[in-house]
Amino acid sequence: MLRIHVSGVDLSRVRMATGPDAMWETVLSFHRLRDRRGSTVFGKWRQESRTRLNGEARLLSAVVPPRGYFPDFLTPSGGGAEPLGLDAGMEALRDTPADRIREELGLLTGNGAPARRPSGGHVPGALPEALAEGRSEPLGRLISTLRGYHRAAVEPYWPHIRASVEADRAVRGRALLDGGADGLLATLPPMIRWRAPVLEADYPVDRELRLDGRGLLLQPSFFCRGTPVVYRDPGLTPVLVYPVTHPGAPAGAEPGPWLGRLVGHTRSAVLRAIDSGCTTSELARRTGVSLASASQHACVLREAGLVRTLRHGSSVLHTLTPLGAELLRGGAPLAVS
Repeated sequence: MLRIHVSGVDLSRVRMATGPDAMWETVLSFHRLRDRRGSTVFGKWRQESRTRLNGEARLLSAVVPPRGYFPDFLTPSGGGAEPLGLDAGMEALRDTPADRIREELGLLTGNGAPARRPSGGHVPGALPEALAEGRSEPLGRLISTLRGYHRAAVEPYWPHIRASVEADRAVRGRALLDGGADGLLATLPPMIRWRAPVLEADYPVDRELRLDGRGLLLQPSFFCRGTPVVYRDPGLTPVLVYPVTHPGAPAGAEPGPWLGRLVGHTRSAVLRAIDSGCTTSELARRTGVSLASASQHACVLREAGLVRTLRHGSSVLHTLTPLGAELLRGGAPLAVS
């Protein structure tokens, strides 16, 4: 069980990440690559990604075990709500002090206490030992490998990852507007429970995390699965990485044959109305159609892969997928940061 102790000051400093974090998604996706579970969401992604890998998995397995703790320095935080991005994250990794690398790798290889989860045994390979010596060459090799893995397994799916995180952010934003930080924490996925003043979460080991007035950054993640993740080091920026809700479509899924049903001015107006996110009731008001008609249009757009729908309390919230946003903007692709 993970228990995060939230004071009144901390509650006022709860914030949402502005988008997916490239470093977290890269490392967590490597967990998913070796996990046979979640085939509905990750099965096609695994098949496609493995064909593009060129030995990166073997090297990364030396510092990212299939289960359990991996070093905090692999997922650096900028301290704010804006994720660092891949390039800045890699530079932050490169600037990690040698003594910190040595200490965290000591935990990885079983020379210290277990961290996020039990390690599950000795980590093969000489990379941890070489990194612990503080030489620049093995660290550069690790960074190069992470970049190669990101290009193969994460970058091709970044629009889909970003859309999933944006859909989650829309739901949490609604909760924040409706009920403040209390309401926001109460709407997190079911493995996380807000029992003021403690945020509890299913966790493989017992952990007590005291925020001590620093607040909490909520980081939704496409590749996080089952349980949330926090840094082992309580002195780092408090970040709670939690899984987004997957509607069931695998990453990289192509639009279905329903796309041909997208005709007419009304449905175009519906697509425009969903651009900023809205409930079915709001959709009906914005487009001047009945509630039943708004629901039907949203259903067709969802089947066509243009709209994502997530439940928020007793209502549902509609947001655009990358394909829907691209269509709305006349075929101009979304920028990938």
